[in-house]
Amino acid sequence: MPHSKTVLVVMGVSGCGKTAIGQLLSKKLNRPFFDGDDFHPESNVKKMKSGSPLNDEDRKDWLIALNQLCIEHRESGAVIACSALKKNYRSLLRAGMGNCIAFVYLEGSFDLIKSRLEQRKGHFMPIELLKSQFDTLEPPSREITVSIDQTPKKIVSEVLKHL
Repeated sequence: MPHSKTVLVVMGVSGCGKTAIGQLLSKKLNRPFFDGDDFHPESNVKKMKSGSPLNDEDRKDWLIALNQLCIEHRESGAVIACSALKKNYRSLLRAGMGNCIAFVYLEGSFDLIKSRLEQRKGHFMPIELLKSQFDTLEPPSREITVSIDQTPKKIVSEVLKHL
């Protein structure tokens, strides 16, 4: 079923479930899934692994690459997991997309997400950077917002209702 919001960006801080929810939405909507983490330049990954948060300059080329990915899939559709923490990051991702993009904000408390990160194995993002992510976060006001304090199936169902 074609929909005007062809590209969905699943956003939020590290550990909120962007990849898991993005993959489920991708299956439900029959659209390819892309993990924004895979598009970070090696310098960003090294910086995060060392425990240093990324700044706006670090994120700029990464966001431009993800915007190009959005544009490439504007007609066919895609689901992209990307933190998109600030309003200006979302504006950069939205550039050239018109009405064909929607953001799904996975909202959760610091304590809930910290407990999830403590369980996560093999990810380059150290738990110490979670506070910097919350400090950077500018929660969206006009996007689809879903609480992560429920099952993945319920989260996906709620997102699909909003679409």
